[in-house]
Amino acid sequence: MAASSKSSGKPTPMMEQYLALKREAEGSLLFYRMGDFFELFFDDAKIAADILDIALTSRGEHGGEPVAMCGVPVHSAEGYLARLIKAGQRVAIAEQVETPDEAKARAKREGKPSSKVLVARDIVRFVTAGTLTEEALLEPRRANLLVAVCEVRGTLGFASCDISTGSMVLEECEPSLLGATLARLGPSEVVMPEDFEHSLEDAATQARSLFASDEGAERLKALHGVSTLDGFGEFTRPMLAAAGGLIAYLTHVGRGELPFLLPPSSRAGALGMAMDEATRTSLEILETSGGGRAGSLVATLDRCSSGAGSRLLAQDLSAPLLDQLAIEDRLALVQFWLGRPIERANLRDCLRALPDFGRALGRIVAGRGSPRDLGQVRDGLGEAARLHDWLSSEADRPALLDLLLPELTGHGALIDQLSRALVASPPTERSNGGFIAEGYDASLDELRQMSGNARRAIAAMEARYREETGISSLKIKHNGVLGYFIEVPSRHADTLMAPDSGFTHRQTMKGAVRFNSLTLHEEASRVSEAGGRALALEEAHFGELTGVVAQAREAIAATAAALARIDVSAGNAERASEGDWARPEISESGALNIVGGRHPVVEAALAKAGERFVANDCKLSGDDRLWLIGGPNMGGKSTFLRQNALIALMAQAGCFVPATSAHIGLVDRLFSRVGASDNLARGRSTFMVEMVETAAILSQATSQSLVILDEVGRGTSTYDGLALAWAVVEAVHSRIECRCLFATHYHELSRLAETCEQLSLHHVRAREWKGDLVLLHELAEGPADRSYGLAVAKLAGVPQGVIARASQVLEKLEAARNETGGLAAGLGELPLFAAAAASAPAETSEEALARRLKEADLDALSPREALDLLYDLKNGLD
Repeated sequence: MAASSKSSGKPTPMMEQYLALKREAEGSLLFYRMGDFFELFFDDAKIAADILDIALTSRGEHGGEPVAMCGVPVHSAEGYLARLIKAGQRVAIAEQVETPDEAKARAKREGKPSSKVLVARDIVRFVTAGTLTEEALLEPRRANLLVAVCEVRGTLGFASCDISTGSMVLEECEPSLLGATLARLGPSEVVMPEDFEHSLEDAATQARSLFASDEGAERLKALHGVSTLDGFGEFTRPMLAAAGGLIAYLTHVGRGELPFLLPPSSRAGALGMAMDEATRTSLEILETSGGGRAGSLVATLDRCSSGAGSRLLAQDLSAPLLDQLAIEDRLALVQFWLGRPIERANLRDCLRALPDFGRALGRIVAGRGSPRDLGQVRDGLGEAARLHDWLSSEADRPALLDLLLPELTGHGALIDQLSRALVASPPTERSNGGFIAEGYDASLDELRQMSGNARRAIAAMEARYREETGISSLKIKHNGVLGYFIEVPSRHADTLMAPDSGFTHRQTMKGAVRFNSLTLHEEASRVSEAGGRALALEEAHFGELTGVVAQAREAIAATAAALARIDVSAGNAERASEGDWARPEISESGALNIVGGRHPVVEAALAKAGERFVANDCKLSGDDRLWLIGGPNMGGKSTFLRQNALIALMAQAGCFVPATSAHIGLVDRLFSRVGASDNLARGRSTFMVEMVETAAILSQATSQSLVILDEVGRGTSTYDGLALAWAVVEAVHSRIECRCLFATHYHELSRLAETCEQLSLHHVRAREWKGDLVLLHELAEGPADRSYGLAVAKLAGVPQGVIARASQVLEKLEAARNETGGLAAGLGELPLFAAAAASAPAETSEEALARRLKEADLDALSPREALDLLYDLKNGLD
């Protein structure tokens, strides 16, 4: 079909329809349905062809230019969609919303020629990163969150949902915690108001009016059929405003149809350990610095048998708890399975065979379900009931398991109905039928029998025609265009072409000729009529079954969630058994006492190489809460810092930990400034990034926090770096008073032990043997005797000539240090941080007046406010 008429330049009806839909697509790529293909045109085609690596062609002209074009088959569109979404694109799906016959009838009613009528098309759905439900488009072991964020009166509201499982959580925080909250949630897509003050890359935007708290509350009430939200929890105005924006966005991308959403729950920020984005990146909790899951903490810990369990484990690690009782409940369930290896193995086998029916439920409720999804719900609920019967008989069950068991049952009637209605292995597509079991509907069975009898009659007819014509190669075939037909090789066609043969010529092919007969036509009609009625009946049953499942969606989702929690506990027990990990002791003290601690990821990597990880102790307490750690590069300082942070995180997430024993005083905020790199996109150098992260720690850490700092001050001059490191150590020790591990190469900092009572000196051990450096990776008390920098450089392969020259320079520098007292000369007379702050000169009255004048926004003052300010300034002078 041409894009435009070359003589007039006027767009064809098809192109006019396409351009109208493209305007509705609002910047998304438009998948325009044409027969068995989704076609893309103009710039959309160029973008898609480049991403998908498919052929780019042209078709006709528009505006005097060839129209770029490419297409993907409808039957395999999901794979192409996945690649486009991964590349950051949004896609609008334009489907044919009427059949050709319906289009002709419409044209007749409108008095238009039916031969030139265009089938109506409409955008039925927008496909975006946060609104995926298709199994082929989702990662099994990762949640797919859509997050809406807005600001109401200085407070940020968040509404997050995973429409593949229906979960929806509302929360709020201060604007300064925007980055930390988004880092914890890890959304696939973010939606914000058009005038949102905080810059968020690649976020979708909507009108500010859609983020209204009153409208958000009404939308939630209407969605869940309630008159009040009190039964779901307490929600603030920022939360409800974000929920309103979220539901409006989902309504838009679904073209008026909402996906599966469970009743919302609220999350208080104080419920979990807080971590900012830099800390999550540094500790590589869910993905490594390179962006992959392999090598991250979650990949090392994950022994879950199901995708739902893996997703829940990732959530646990992203938001460790602060509630001691809740942590103990999780640990007790892990302990229960750890002590039952045989039962644990049986449980894991059962869970491994479970379908991901939580996501299948999401597709069913969203109207995108298949018979296979119904079968997954049936099988998942059936296995949950069997697990309930088994686990209910186990003795000494922990409290959390007793809480979960009731969620596994109560679906008997639904399981029975789905079991009777569906075949053992329902197909993914329902258009061809065959998914309703025999015996469920007598009418359907009768229609199938009629169709089967007709098919058998056609098979018998084929044998009879062969015998009558003497053509052994005669066959009766079927396709979607001709229906049933008789096919013979070309050399035998004359026999059937005879006027009195009883056969009618239909089509000549290369090497074959096709015919019809009156008897075949009659039998084919019976097959077609019975088959069509059978398909209609199966479609009706499908709608009935999906409706029943949708009505029970909240209970089914609760069952899926309970199985996921059991899976996480069994997986954690399996991992603890593999690594001989210990159950941590949790308290509200300020202690962090870890004996024989190991880094879980590094230990696993070394084990694969056949090497052993060197365990180390960490004992922070009220009178020894800041460890200053020195020693050579590659000696293990950074690993030691990270492993203790990870052990605290794992413990509060409800996991056993890689240590001989561990006593964890609850950590309210975890900060890690280890291994900063530059951020060229934001115009920040490595040192600037380091200072921004350090500033966040100094402003947000509390006495209950755990801070790990590595090489503060290394990105600037030696004097500036030492001064900053010195001041930061003092601030953490004397002002914040939190638990801290501080690694440094500044030996001069060891003098802080003389004035900071809760600070102690430690170092990673190393030895030189016959000119070579031997790194022992052991932590010992006391300051480091030297940095071994030249030995590390030699180990790294720096040329010997450079090493020799560096030795000469070092000798001169050390001699000068001995003569002058070195970098730290005179630091002994410095007052402590608190004393220095207290002794800072007070602001004079003239300075105070000047400051107030500079701070005043004169253009914004009313006459009365300006007069009041003048009086205040005069009083200040008096």
